[in-house]
This record gives sequence, structure tokens and C-alpha cells, in this order.
Amino acid sequence: MLLGVPKEIKTHEYRVGLTTGSVLELVHNGHQVLVQSGAGEGIGQSDDLYREAGAEVVASAAEVFERAEMLVKVKEPQPEECRMLRKGQVLFTYLHLAPDPGQTKALLDSGCIAIAYETVTGPNNSLPLLSPMSEVAGRMSIQAGAHCLEKEQGGSGILLGGVPGVEAARVVVIGGGVVGTNAVRMAMGMEAHVTVLDRSLQRLKELDFQFGCMLNTVYSTREALSRYVAGADLLIGAVLVPGAAAPKLVDREMLRTMKPGSVLVDVAIDQGGCFATSRATTHANPTYVEEGVVHYCVANMPGAVARTSTFALNNATLPFTLNLANKGYRQALLDDPHLCAGLNVHRGQLTYKAVADDLGLDYVPAAQALQ
Repeated sequence: MLLGVPKEIKTHEYRVGLTTGSVLELVHNGHQVLVQSGAGEGIGQSDDLYREAGAEVVASAAEVFERAEMLVKVKEPQPEECRMLRKGQVLFTYLHLAPDPGQTKALLDSGCIAIAYETVTGPNNSLPLLSPMSEVAGRMSIQAGAHCLEKEQGGSGILLGGVPGVEAARVVVIGGGVVGTNAVRMAMGMEAHVTVLDRSLQRLKELDFQFGCMLNTVYSTREALSRYVAGADLLIGAVLVPGAAAPKLVDREMLRTMKPGSVLVDVAIDQGGCFATSRATTHANPTYVEEGVVHYCVANMPGAVARTSTFALNNATLPFTLNLANKGYRQALLDDPHLCAGLNVHRGQLTYKAVADDLGLDYVPAAQALQ
């Protein structure tokens, strides 16, 4: 199979779909790889390193899109990229379609086969291709939030961990999944007062066992949310409904009870965000203030640590990429129900129910579409 890797064009996105190590594995398996010149610069991998791994380096994204049978990316295709997709071409990347009707329509109109990293499943309902970036985003949420609490960033001027004789900041994490767990770990490491809310008693027990008495675990109800949101210096939104739009758990009235200069970081912004006041921002302009609260809602947080993120992502995606290339997309999807769960769009049909429900579009089960 001929695979293509275009350079990412989303604002301040430096990750790349395939590392040189992944290229070498694909070439060893008999495949060809096209890489757009400069695609790996953001992670310190030059065109020459890609050539040494066996890739053909080409000048433009247009050539990659025109020639490749399967495109391997990181972020969802931007409008100009959607226009270059063609019927029957396979796209393997993060999509996040539920809050993005424009992209969904463009993919449907293109006739491509779009497989989303974020809905590929694993054992025990895990999301193995989302998990690495959730780990990164969870850890970064505390790093970013601590910076936003500084006075010159519009924050209240609180040091996350305090100092002897001065109280530490109060960090509240909504959601105890992969993002939330990593946020908790970082916040506790910085010696903040940390509370996590979740609706799974089993998950709260696991977190209590993992972190001990220094972590405050709270069953999430609207009353509990109201109380802990009001007292938070730093609020982390870490909720996920796989493939669907994130629920709006914190409304504007709750945010009005927060102290001026408090900070929220909405890690769920890729799926529309879990705060009523959230709207996507970029690394170029990451924050805004609403209801006196600093909002950090960058939609591609892991892109800021592109090298770490790319290698972590490739560790997870490479086996699936190899299967798609070795077997062809149809056989690979039919053979692996976990990979098949990643199929969101197939030749003009929407094949992921949560997206169809959120956008009010017709849904065709993946198994039916692949017949």
C-alpha cells in the first residue's frame, strides 16, 4: 500500500502522523510511504532521516493527497485538506466529528473512508489510541493551569503548591478517567489540595487506593459540583463520552460563584467542551476571560509537546496502521472489531452512532457499510 503523511497545518500543530521508526516498519512490511517535506521538523526528524528510513519525500501536501491510498495524520483534516480527499481514500487520524458538522459533511461528500483514532476500542472498553494523548493532556492541564493562575496571565496570583505558612491552591478535577487521573497525579505532585469528582464509585475507589488519603474523592452530583466548583482555584474538565459531544456539566451560574481570577482548563474541548462558556482556542491565543474566570480551551494541547506526543501516539497507532496496510482497510476492519469501532465515515455514509445522534444525521452500522 502507498501511505501518505502530510505536514499538519492546524495552528501551532507540530506533531506528525508517522515517525521515522514507523516508516521503517511499514517499508519492512513491503509498503511505500510518501512524506511531505518538513512534516517531521517539529519533532526533530528531518527529511533526510525519513529518506534513510525508506520514505519518499515530496514537496507538497497536494502530491501526498493525490498519490496516497491511505493518509496517516494526527489532527482532523482542515477545510483545504478535506477538499483534497478523494473517493475510496483511507484517512486514519483523530476526527472528533460530534461537535464539527462542517468537517463531517466534508468527509461524507468526499467519499473517503475515515477511521478515527478516538473511537478505536480495546479490552474493557478502553480507548487505546486516545489514551496516550489523554495522558499528555491531563498532565499538561495542570502545567497550563498553574501558569494561568499567575497574575500577569489574568489569574488570581496563587502558586499551585503554596509555600510553608501559605495555603496551596485548590484543584478540582471533574472526571476520573485517563485525563483526570493524570491531572490528579500532577496536581498532587505540585502539592496542591486536590479533589476529583466522578459518577463511578468503582473508579473513585480505585483512585482512593492509588493516591491515598491526600486525594479527596467525591461522588459527582449537581450539588457536589456546585460546591466544589465555587471553591476551586483551578478547575479541570476531564469528561468523555466516546465519540459523542461532551456533556455540559458546569453551567454559567456555577461559574459565577468562582473567585475572580480562578482558572478552568477544558480538556474536553475537542468534543465540544464540558463547560457552558467553553469555546475552542489555539496555542497562539490560548485563553480568554468570561464571568471573571480565565478559560484555557486549547483544542490540541498535546501539540505543544510535539515530540513526546508523536512518539507516544505512534507507539499506539503503529499496529493498527500496519494491519490496515497489510490487509487492506476492509479486511482489517472486518477482522478486528476494535479497529472497526474506529470507522466513522465510509463512502458517503456516517457509521458512528454517537456522531449521527449528536448531529441529527442518518446512521449506517459499520458492518452493514462494509458489506
